[in-house]
Amino acid sequence: MKTLSRRKFLTTSATFSAGLALSACNTVNTPARIPLRSLPEFPPYATMYGPVSDGGFNIPGVPYTKIPERFLRQVVKDPTGEKKGTIVVDTRGHFLFLVLGNGYAIRYGVGLGRAGFEWSGRAEIGAKREWPKWFPPDEMIDRDPKLEKYRVSYDAKNDVYNGGMEPGIYNPLGARALYLYEGKKDTLYRLHGSPEWNSIGKSVSSGCVRLLNQDILDLYDRVPIGTPVLVR
Repeated sequence: MKTLSRRKFLTTSATFSAGLALSACNTVNTPARIPLRSLPEFPPYATMYGPVSDGGFNIPGVPYTKIPERFLRQVVKDPTGEKKGTIVVDTRGHFLFLVLGNGYAIRYGVGLGRAGFEWSGRAEIGAKREWPKWFPPDEMIDRDPKLEKYRVSYDAKNDVYNGGMEPGIYNPLGARALYLYEGKKDTLYRLHGSPEWNSIGKSVSSGCVRLLNQDILDLYDRVPIGTPVLVR
């Protein structure tokens, strides 16, 4: 398995804080709920990207007409050459493909990391989380003092970690997060939802791959733990 490449992002403090994000959010290994089919049928965009009530939260509808249609969820001819069930992130096109087999794939639009935050390689989904907490790295908090209230601290008396942003529609990890692993090691990278619909198709985030919340809900239900992931 090729090692994921990371530049300028994983300082010691970032590694510490982001590593806690997995252990402190009670990650659950939810199985896939939707079997892979060669040609799944999707509803019209107005329905697909309409408001969603999930887990006690109300996800607002997406103004999909303001997003280029190529970044909206759709079945396409598979351009990846990867085996069925593989997730492929095309960083040049800002697409995520879920390979269906028989020459087809589901294509989702994604937002990616800014210059200097890119990464690539092979990994697998090692864990899944519904409505995760967000733990910003210390270096991010140092750049933006408004995030100080989310800094992680350790309570030795009770042996617990405190801090982080609670789940919700404004949480940067959105409604779902898929955690990428190399073997048993957390790479600190995530495929996750985002409330920022206008970031799809752009390079704006700090290294992770973001989807519309409605799209991460769909992807999350289609992929199990162990799903191979290729970012290229």
